[in-house]
Amino acid sequence: MHDDRRITEQRLDRFVRERILPAIYGRAIPLHLSSWDAPGEPVPASEALRQVFTPQEPGAAWGKAWSTKWLRLQGEVPQDWGMTDFTTVEIIVDLGFNSDVPGFQCEGTAWRSDGSIIKAISPRNFHVPLKLLGGGHSVDFYVEAAANPDVAQGWSFAPTPLGDKATSGDEPQYRLGRIAIAELNETVWELNQDIWTLSGLMHELPMDMPRRHEILRALERMLDIMDPDDVAGTAAAGRAELAQVLSRPAYASAHELLATGHAHIDSAWLWPVRETMRKCARTFSNVVALMDEDPDFVFSCSSAQQMAWMKEFYPELFVRIREKVKAGQFVPVGGMWVESDTNMPGGEAMARQFVEGKSFFLNEFDIECQEAWLPDSFGYSGAIPQIVKEAGSRWFLTQKISWNKVNRMPHHTFAWEGIDGTRLFTHFPPVDTYNAELHGRELAHAQRNYRDHGHGTMSLVPFGYGDGGGGPTREMVAAAHRTADLEGSPKVRMGTAKDFFTKAEAEYSKLPVWVGEMYLEMHRGTYTSQAKTKGGNRRSEHLLREAELWCATAAVRLGASYAYPADELKRLWRLVLLQQFHDILPGSSIAWVHQDAERNYEAIARDLTGIINHAAQALVGEGDQQFLLNAAPHQRKGVPALGAAQATTPDSSVQVDELEDGYVLDNGIIRAVLNQDGLLTSLVDHASGRDAIAPGQAGNLLELFRDTPNEWDAWDIEEFYRRNVTPLTQADGVDVERLPAGVVVVVKRKVGASTITQRLTLDAGSASLGIATTVDWQEREKMLKIAFPLDVRADRSASETQFGHVFRPTHTNTSWEAAKFEICAHRWIHVAEPGYGVAVSNSSSYGHDVTRAVRADGGTTTTVRTSLLRSARFPDPEADRGEHTLEVSIRPGAAIADAVEEGYRTNLKPRFISGGRPVEPLLSLSNPAIVVEAVKLAEDGSGDVVVRLYESLGERSTGLLTANFECSDALATDLLERPTETPGVAVEEGSAVKLVLRPFQLVTLRFVR
Repeated sequence: MHDDRRITEQRLDRFVRERILPAIYGRAIPLHLSSWDAPGEPVPASEALRQVFTPQEPGAAWGKAWSTKWLRLQGEVPQDWGMTDFTTVEIIVDLGFNSDVPGFQCEGTAWRSDGSIIKAISPRNFHVPLKLLGGGHSVDFYVEAAANPDVAQGWSFAPTPLGDKATSGDEPQYRLGRIAIAELNETVWELNQDIWTLSGLMHELPMDMPRRHEILRALERMLDIMDPDDVAGTAAAGRAELAQVLSRPAYASAHELLATGHAHIDSAWLWPVRETMRKCARTFSNVVALMDEDPDFVFSCSSAQQMAWMKEFYPELFVRIREKVKAGQFVPVGGMWVESDTNMPGGEAMARQFVEGKSFFLNEFDIECQEAWLPDSFGYSGAIPQIVKEAGSRWFLTQKISWNKVNRMPHHTFAWEGIDGTRLFTHFPPVDTYNAELHGRELAHAQRNYRDHGHGTMSLVPFGYGDGGGGPTREMVAAAHRTADLEGSPKVRMGTAKDFFTKAEAEYSKLPVWVGEMYLEMHRGTYTSQAKTKGGNRRSEHLLREAELWCATAAVRLGASYAYPADELKRLWRLVLLQQFHDILPGSSIAWVHQDAERNYEAIARDLTGIINHAAQALVGEGDQQFLLNAAPHQRKGVPALGAAQATTPDSSVQVDELEDGYVLDNGIIRAVLNQDGLLTSLVDHASGRDAIAPGQAGNLLELFRDTPNEWDAWDIEEFYRRNVTPLTQADGVDVERLPAGVVVVVKRKVGASTITQRLTLDAGSASLGIATTVDWQEREKMLKIAFPLDVRADRSASETQFGHVFRPTHTNTSWEAAKFEICAHRWIHVAEPGYGVAVSNSSSYGHDVTRAVRADGGTTTTVRTSLLRSARFPDPEADRGEHTLEVSIRPGAAIADAVEEGYRTNLKPRFISGGRPVEPLLSLSNPAIVVEAVKLAEDGSGDVVVRLYESLGERSTGLLTANFECSDALATDLLERPTETPGVAVEEGSAVKLVLRPFQLVTLRFVR
C-alpha cells in the first residue's frame, strides 16, 4: 500500500483548523457593552458594581499596563437557541488575548450583579455558560478585566519596563475581541476532543505499531464521512467512525497515571502579590464550576496563604470551596503557607511554613496534608525530609529537578534521606511538567521517561494551566476520561495526591535511596539576585527569634502584667513566610514585587523592634544599668545564652602597627596583616600559629565577573562566568580608625560607575575579622564576589542549612560535582583539613563557591568566595542598583562549632538596654553542640513554653536542658506541638530533659506551666 500518511495527517490538521473549530460555536450575536475604568488599583466587586458604566465601543483598544476595566455585558438570547439535546448557550468573551501564553497576559473575572463570582475569562477558557448566569434568556453580568502586560515577551529575556508600574507607560496593551452570545454545538465539541486525543496518541506511537495506522485510518474515514459544508449535521456520524478506536482497552501492563487537577499559581512573579489574589479567585472559581459539572474531577490546591486570601477577600467563593473540600473534590495539599524556596529560608522559618500551613488547613477544612508539595522550587535542601516528617507528613513531591542541565536524576520514586537520616517517600513525576494538558505527547513521555519500571507501575500527573494560573479546563477533563482505558496510552485516572502516594507506597516497598540535597543544576543565581530582599529576609528571621524569645520570657517572668502578643507575632511570621515564596526571596520577580518586599521588610523590622523593646523594657524594669540582651544560643561577653546581664569588658585591647606597606592588627587572639591596598595578606590565630591565607595570595579580594547567562537572567549563573574576572586590587584610599572596642581599617575602591567602601574591624576579644562592604552598585550584567584564598587542603566544604550543615566536595571528579559551581550556604561556610579549619560567615548572602588548586610548593589553596551582588536585566532591569551593605567575617583556626557560633554572632548584633535588673534565661543547656533555635509560647494559647533545638555539629551529642521556671511537665512534640515519641528525649522531674541526639536531630519540646 502506498504511504499517504503525511497527506492524511495534513488533511486532518486543516479540517480541524478550518472546519471543526469554527463549527463549535454555530450562531452568535454580539452583546451590548458598557464599561467603567478603575482609576488606580483594583477595587472590590461591591464597589465597582456601584459605578456609572458608559457605552463601550466593541473592538476598542483598552488597558494600560496593570489597569482594570470593568465591562457590563447585556443582551437577550433568541428563544430557539439551545433547545436541542446537543446545543447549549454560552457567552464567549475575548479580551484581546492570544492562546499562546495563558496566565501571562490579560485575564478577566465574570461577576453576577449580586456580587457573586462566576468564573474566569482567560485565553483558553473564555466561555461563560448561560446556566451559570440564571435569569432565563436574559444576559446581564460583569467582567473585571485585568490588563496584566505580557512581561515574558516570548521568553526573549529582554529588559522591559513593564514590570514596574512607574515605568510601564500609558499605552493600551490590548484590543477587545469577539464578545457575544453563542450557541455551542456539544457534538462538534466532543468530536474535537475525540480527534485531539486520538491524534495526540497516534503521533506518539511507533511507526511499526498497527495501532498507529488503525487510528490514522479511523480518522481518515471520519474525514470522508463528514460534510465540510455541514460539520454540525455530520459530526455525530464522524464520532461514530471514531467510536471503535476509542473503545479499545489499554494494555494490561500499561503505565498508570494518577491525574490530579492543579494550578501552580506563583504567589508573585511577573505580577505583584495583589494580582495573585485575583488570579487565585479566577482559577478557583473555574475549578469549582468544573466540579459542578463532573463529580470525578479532583483539584489539588497548595498554599494556605492563597486560601487565606480567598477567605478574606472572596468570602462567597471561599464558602463554595469549603463545600467542595467536604465533597473530596477540592483537596488541600502540601501543608505549607506558600510554596517557598527551600535553599535560603532559615530552619525555624522552614518549620513555620508547615506550622502555619498545616494549622490553617486543619482549622478551616479539618484536613491534615500528608504530602509536601513543591513542584517548582529551585532545588531542595537536605534538611527537608526531617522537617516534613516532624510536621507530621509522610510524602514529598517535586517536579523542578527535571530542569537539571547536566545530570539526570536516577529515579522517579525513591526514598529521600535527609542530613539527619530521616527518609521520606518521594515522587518526581516523569511527565516533566506541573502544567500538563493530558495531551498524548505528555502521557507517552511520562510512560517512556519513568525510570522505575519493573518496580513501580504508576506516576502522578498534575494537570492544569499554572504559573500565572487558570487551572484545568473542560478539555483536559475530557482528555482524562478518554484516556482512562485506551489502547496505546497509559491508563489515566483522576484522583488525589493521597490516592497516588498510598497506592505507590504499597506497591513499591524496596525503594532506592537518594541521600542529601536535591541540587538543581539551574537557577544558581537566585542565591544572590535582589540583595535587599535577601537582607530583609535574614534580618526578619533573626528579629522574629528575638521577639519570640523576649516576649515568652516576659510572659513567664511577669505573669499577667505582660500579655504575649501572639496574634501580632503570627501576622508578622506569615508576612515573612510569604516573602519566602520561590520567586520572591530568590530575586526572580519583577521590580514591583521586590519593591513591595522591601517595604514589607521595613514594616516588619519596625514592628518587631517595637515588640522587642517593649518586652525587654518590661523585663529589666526601670534603672540606669546597661544590660546586654543575648538572644544567641551561646554565651556572649559573660552574658548567658537567652538572658540579659551586664556585659564583661575584654581584658585586652587591639594593637595596630602601621607598616611601610600596610597595617598589622592584633588583639592577642588573631593577627591580621593588610597591605597598602587593604588586602588581607596574612591572618594568624595565635592558638595554632598557622596563617590561614595561602602564601603569596591575599584575602578580602573583591572580584568582578562578567555575568551574562544564556537565559533566565535573574535566575541563572553559567559556569563560564569564571573566565572573565577583574580583581579589584587597587585602593583609592586606606585609613585607620580607633574605636573603644577595637580598630577599623577603612578601604575605598571604585569600579566602573560603582563606589565601594570597606570597613575591616577587629574587636578586642574577637576571634574573627569583620568586613563590612558598602557598595553604591551601578553595574549591569556583572557579579561581585569577595574571595579568601586559604592555605587549607580541604576535600569538602561545609555549608549551613536548616538545622545543620551539608558537605559538598571541593573537587570536580564527576559531572555531579562540576555542576555545583555555585552553592548555597546560610550564615556560614567552613573548610578544613584534619586539625585546622577556617569559617567565613555572612549577614545576608547565600551564594558561594569553593575552588581548589595545588601550588608549586605542593600545598593546596582552597578559595572560598561569597557572592555579594549581581545586576541582571530581566525581569527587573534595575535589579540591585543602589546602595548595599554586606557583611562577612573570617575566623581562622575554626572548628564547626566555631562556625556555628560565628554565624549567630554575625546575624544577632548586640542589643543593649538600660534597666534595673538582669534577666535569667528561661532555659539552660549543658552542651553548646545542641543549639536552641526558638523559644516561644504554645500556639494553642495555653501559656506553655515551646523550645525548638537541634544537634548542630553532625555528631552524637548529649546534654541536659533545664527549665528555669515552674512547670509541671515536659514532653516532646512535633512541629505542630502535638505529643509524639521522640528518640533521645527523656524527661527528668518535669523541669529537666535529658537529650541524646543523633547528628542534626531536630527536637521540639513543650514545657507545661
